[in-house]
Amino acid sequence: MKKVYIETLGCQMNKSDAERMLGMLECLNYTETQNPKEADLLIINTCSIRKLSEDKAYSAIGVWGKWKKNRPDLKIAFCGCVAQQVQKDLFKRAPYVDLVLGTQRLYELPELIKRIEAGERVVSCDETPCEERTEIKRVKSVNAWIPIMEGCNNFCTYCIVPYTRGRERSRTPEAIIEEAKKALKEGFKEITLLGQNVDSYKSNDKDGNNVNLAELLRRLNSLEGKFRIRFVTSYPTDITEELIDTVIKLDKVCEYFHIPMQSGDSDVLKKMNRRYDKETYGKICKNIRSKIPDVTITSDFIAGFPGETEEQFEHTLEAMTEFELDYSNTAAYSPREKTVAAKWVDKYISEDIKTERLARLNKHNQVCCLNSNKKFIGSTLEVLVERFDEKDGKKIISGRSRNNKMVHAEYEKDITGEFINIKITEAHTWHLLGEVV
Repeated sequence: MKKVYIETLGCQMNKSDAERMLGMLECLNYTETQNPKEADLLIINTCSIRKLSEDKAYSAIGVWGKWKKNRPDLKIAFCGCVAQQVQKDLFKRAPYVDLVLGTQRLYELPELIKRIEAGERVVSCDETPCEERTEIKRVKSVNAWIPIMEGCNNFCTYCIVPYTRGRERSRTPEAIIEEAKKALKEGFKEITLLGQNVDSYKSNDKDGNNVNLAELLRRLNSLEGKFRIRFVTSYPTDITEELIDTVIKLDKVCEYFHIPMQSGDSDVLKKMNRRYDKETYGKICKNIRSKIPDVTITSDFIAGFPGETEEQFEHTLEAMTEFELDYSNTAAYSPREKTVAAKWVDKYISEDIKTERLARLNKHNQVCCLNSNKKFIGSTLEVLVERFDEKDGKKIISGRSRNNKMVHAEYEKDITGEFINIKITEAHTWHLLGEVV
């Protein structure tokens, strides 16, 4: 057996891609190793959303290139979103790389590995997606990620995704349901449906019926067994009344929406080419909360978008409070090649101001998280146990509630993968503490 090491940067979609890579490579007699120095094949699975992630990828392969001087048979593959951007130009920067594999040619991997093993150097970044394969080597966990659609048609002015993942395209419901059945048979207790704009999902089934996200959820909910269903990420104005009502009615679908806002100022949102203003986003959140009282709504925000004023930034802080956002992913604006906003050099915010705003954004996020968690003191939540730890003489189980709250409680046995009710006794910024009931 040959050994492969995969380093994955970025989102759940990239992690899901890595699981598919491992499944295909296992068929070529590769086994995964956690030690890159003992691998025969090194793969970096890249993310280009932020410059920091891109820099990490180049740094990693730089180290691997030095190893290859003493191990000329070592193979190096550069995959994912950055690969889709740079394509064959990577060979100029990193001549020691053997394979450059774009996002839409993932399922071509077995054939490409055979070619580089034969001594070729290969670039495969065509924008025509390969026919998918079913081999998946999932990371041992309670949650299985299942991509249902990929790509984006929105072209937000800051975002590189339409250029790296291509236009929106959805998998067939039959393929998704078959993958879900297999994951459940393997013992997974939660499935998370993935997509850059997951609520834009639309496909036809084998009988020609139109299937949207709500209908897909209904079909998955009908599968036998006790398990949960989540979906991420939602574009605000693509959330329909049908989808909200479906979440309410289906017992396995969790009360959780991840709805990126990006800015709390309507003028900035317009410059970002988002299809809503502050008021519209607020109405969406308030509508969901009025129908699902214990729902968790999380978001994404960018600090220091080109031209953002101090007053506009403060509108973001106000929106986080006004809309009772339970948690937000945050980042300073990072210009991405090919995007419209990257050309607005004269409007760039200084690094010092971006750093200072991001720090304030993070501090306010902590306040919002703690306020959100305090609401659940005294309530009893159903928790899916994800791990068991022993620390300072205590045995602790940890897991997530249906509305995505991390909960810890003392418990004598390892019951990872089981559902258990926990009464919440304490609220902290990032987690809840409780007692098993």
